[in-house]
Amino acid sequence: MFPLKDDNPTTRRPYLTVTLIVVNVLVHFYQVAQGAAGATRFVAQFGMIPAELTSGIEMTPTAAFPPTLTIFTSMFLHAGFLHLAGNMLYLWIFGNNIEDRLGPVRFLAFYLLSGVFAVLLFTLTGPNSQVPLIGASGAVAGVLGAYVLHYPRARVLTLVFFGWFVRLVWIPAFLVLGIWFVMQLLFAWGSTGAGQEGGVAYMAHVGGFLFGMAGGWVFRRRF
Repeated sequence: MFPLKDDNPTTRRPYLTVTLIVVNVLVHFYQVAQGAAGATRFVAQFGMIPAELTSGIEMTPTAAFPPTLTIFTSMFLHAGFLHLAGNMLYLWIFGNNIEDRLGPVRFLAFYLLSGVFAVLLFTLTGPNSQVPLIGASGAVAGVLGAYVLHYPRARVLTLVFFGWFVRLVWIPAFLVLGIWFVMQLLFAWGSTGAGQEGGVAYMAHVGGFLFGMAGGWVFRRRF
């Protein structure tokens, strides 16, 4: 299943959601502009390496950056255009409603905290990993968790694949996002290396989603 849009209107313009998308896109363009070697160095410098965070030892001395700060910088780096596009599509579809509910300031705090929790859970399950963790997936997963809590019956236009048969279907959010979460759990369970398989940090998705549901309940009051 691939969500395309929802039918959940907002009462204000999602300026912060758009800003987050623009920042992610600009950072990615800058990353690509560095060339292959430069982009690798950029990821090593600003990506979050669990072994650095847990040991306090700099694994990339030629591209040193405080490990604690990479918890935040890693949220704005992506492995490629499809990685970026997928995260930004989910943020665009579901982020505007959470921003509308929380207000831009609280939404920014919620978004960043979701990403932090995702990074920490990923690190907890693979403390010795030396592979940089990058991507907005954990923070966006937090948005998805809050969305399914607050708007479970909002309809989502979804591209559904049945073998060779493809169809557009309106599906309740709790079903679309619930299936997404279960898939992340299954992939994390079946993978190794901190729930990372094929370059996808599934445990970070799980952590972000769980925090999103908990944080969405704490910040449940509409402004």
